[in-house]
Amino acid sequence: MNEPRSRLARFASIAGLLVLGSVLGWLVAKHDWDPLPPIREQHDELARTGTVIIAIRNLAKLESVSFHLERVIDLKNRQSHLFGLLQGDDAILLVAAGDVIAGIDLTKMQDGDVTIDEKNHRAQLTLPPPELLSVRIDNDRTYVHSRKTDFFAQQQIELETRARQAAEESIRDAAISGGILNRARINAASTLTALVRSLGYDEVSVSWRGE
Repeated sequence: MNEPRSRLARFASIAGLLVLGSVLGWLVAKHDWDPLPPIREQHDELARTGTVIIAIRNLAKLESVSFHLERVIDLKNRQSHLFGLLQGDDAILLVAAGDVIAGIDLTKMQDGDVTIDEKNHRAQLTLPPPELLSVRIDNDRTYVHSRKTDFFAQQQIELETRARQAAEESIRDAAISGGILNRARINAASTLTALVRSLGYDEVSVSWRGE
């Protein structure tokens, strides 16, 4: 008498598996064969890494100093699904190289910034403060070292763009922290002093606006 019940139980189990398979198949087809539900929450996590100043090159012009830097950008897009039950990372490791140039913009000089004492062969220069003239990522030397997308994450097409933007900002900050503006000030003063002395002025003094 237990055999009909056993058959009925097996039939119910098989029917349940078929229904479950149909539901899963419908969900996969509905999401274009993507087994993951829509992302409910995501945010980027940028790991702190060191910055190496590769070269410092003095330029005898208004662009008075150039820093070449390399930066490793470890950027993760952390994604959460199903109210935080499923989590995954879309991660990129970008090795970025770039150049930062600083100097002074002589077009910002004003009337009275140059005073000349012809009798005593003296010149006084008041210069605008040094500034960053350009920050550029070197695309030829910048490359993606690795890209990893977890099973429970969806690859973000724009993640490399965000990594490059983070690299540019990081390289700018690293150059400032490395003293590029102070070096630009010293080099600009030295270059302009030599130039004015070559015009026949024995004594040349340089000051900076706002100081």
